[in-house]
Amino acid sequence: MIDAFIDSWPLFREIWLAAWLVALLLSLVGVFVVVRDQIFVGAAIAQASTLGISLGLCLGSEWSAEGSFFRSDAFLSMVAVGFAVIAALVTARGSGGGSTGRPADSREAITGFVFLLGGSGSLLIIAHSPHGLDDVQRLLASSGIGATSGDVAVLTVLCAATLLFVFARRRALLLFAIDSTTACVLGVRRSTDALAAAWLGLVLGVAMRTSGMLYSFGCLVLPALVAKNLCRASLPMFFAAPLIAVITSMAAAVIGNACDFNQAQLSVALLCGLLAAAWGLRAARGS
Repeated sequence: MIDAFIDSWPLFREIWLAAWLVALLLSLVGVFVVVRDQIFVGAAIAQASTLGISLGLCLGSEWSAEGSFFRSDAFLSMVAVGFAVIAALVTARGSGGGSTGRPADSREAITGFVFLLGGSGSLLIIAHSPHGLDDVQRLLASSGIGATSGDVAVLTVLCAATLLFVFARRRALLLFAIDSTTACVLGVRRSTDALAAAWLGLVLGVAMRTSGMLYSFGCLVLPALVAKNLCRASLPMFFAAPLIAVITSMAAAVIGNACDFNQAQLSVALLCGLLAAAWGLRAARGS
């Protein structure tokens, strides 16, 4: 099995490296999402990114000449990230009363709206474009990563920046995630919420363009959920979640290559198995 993996390395190197970097990047950000109990937000942002990609595919195929910028991978990446960041900022809005005295829509309502709009809009936009429909369906199922060396370079930079920031400010981030009011009293800026939302949108948008929705959303929430059930405190989750994500992704690459399974889908299945085991272990401990 290992020999087969080594033999396949030159052919699938970028795909596997991108998958491991996505696992590392999103599992780090996912700790913040899981601690804040905003798991559905990640799904909504991923759907919004899919909507952006669908719109980009439509612009490229219907209204642009061959070889134009609107048909390039760079343009698709830009719209994917742009829609994801906008969705993240919109869903970050808290609930509260307006000047009219009527209650504002809750964060859950806004998140549901973004999720449903992204899911329905992305399919409707490319409904009459077989090529575009195939691309979006591959994104939703993570049926083919197709990463390039450029994607690996971008993900490496994002991973490095996220690692540096998270491990420098992990206590403040964790406090803000658990109790934002207390965090602000202790000096954490209120703009942290918007910055965290924008960064979540950025990394999810990049991951969506590279790895598809299933794998991106799985790496965002599953490793952090496994770590949450294994760790007795929240702070070690920043160490445990990336470790779980990367090891599982590597194992899926080796097993998937030997058994002819899709690495992304196998990774998510393995992470689901780990989460089920973690739930069982926690129940056995009585905690």
